[in-house]
Amino acid sequence: MKSTRTRTRLAVLGLLGPFILLFIFALVIPIGYAIFQSMTATQRSGAYGNGDATTIFVGLANYVTALSDPSFVASMGRVLLFAVVQVPVMIVLATALALMLDAASARGVRFFRSMYFLPYGVPGVIASLLWGFLYTPGLSPIVDVGKALGLQLNFLDAGSILWSIANIVIWQYAGYNMLVIVAQLKSIDADLFEAAAIDGASSWQVVTRIKLPLIAPAIVLTTVFTIIGTLQLFAEPLVLKPLTSAITTSFTPNLSAYNQAFNNNNYNLAAAESVILALIACAFSFGFLKLVGRRRSS
Repeated sequence: MKSTRTRTRLAVLGLLGPFILLFIFALVIPIGYAIFQSMTATQRSGAYGNGDATTIFVGLANYVTALSDPSFVASMGRVLLFAVVQVPVMIVLATALALMLDAASARGVRFFRSMYFLPYGVPGVIASLLWGFLYTPGLSPIVDVGKALGLQLNFLDAGSILWSIANIVIWQYAGYNMLVIVAQLKSIDADLFEAAAIDGASSWQVVTRIKLPLIAPAIVLTTVFTIIGTLQLFAEPLVLKPLTSAITTSFTPNLSAYNQAFNNNNYNLAAAESVILALIACAFSFGFLKLVGRRRSS
């Protein structure tokens, strides 16, 4: 009996062991080290700070410094505003595309599904470069067409740059989220649709009363992924930064942490800003999941 239990435990450990080790080294240790870094500071000896460097514990001082920085606080507000607009647009668009591809009368489903998903295969940096050319006056055919129509389009000024970035993000990730929702749609039992047709349900009733309720888990999943990805906004503003003065070194929290670490050599403050951003992402993600759970139970 004991030998059977031992073999079972060893088998389970053998299956889970590689994952646990990878999880610890790839996630737990980096997070723990970032938290440690955020609570320390580097102190140098000598009259001009050119002496030996020592690491001292400063507690929450780096967090206070980060939250006292108006530019970092403004970057958090900017990203939250970005999320409030971009996340609903992304999910509604992805859901609409998935429902259109799942329609019984849809033609060329494979072609359009590939076309919608294709932007996801373009790396974020390349996508930002492509759209950067389309945004730049003198290079952009869109701006030229706008001028011909009497419209003064400026996608890179302070008032529109955030939404120009939102356009890049939606263009790149809507197809991926659509594919997740399509997979959920394909798992719905076809008998439900046949029963609805027999009962005389319209196409709109099938969508609102059968499809949308049954794909709710996929919509929730894609929403959580979109929230997390939105708060981590980095590549797009970094690539577009040389094209416009509207993007500063603290335009987003990730850009601010990057600037503190690699331009100011203040890795401790950068770690504190990163931990703050991670906590906010966790709070919004779990808050959304809890809100959805309450609505389902009520």
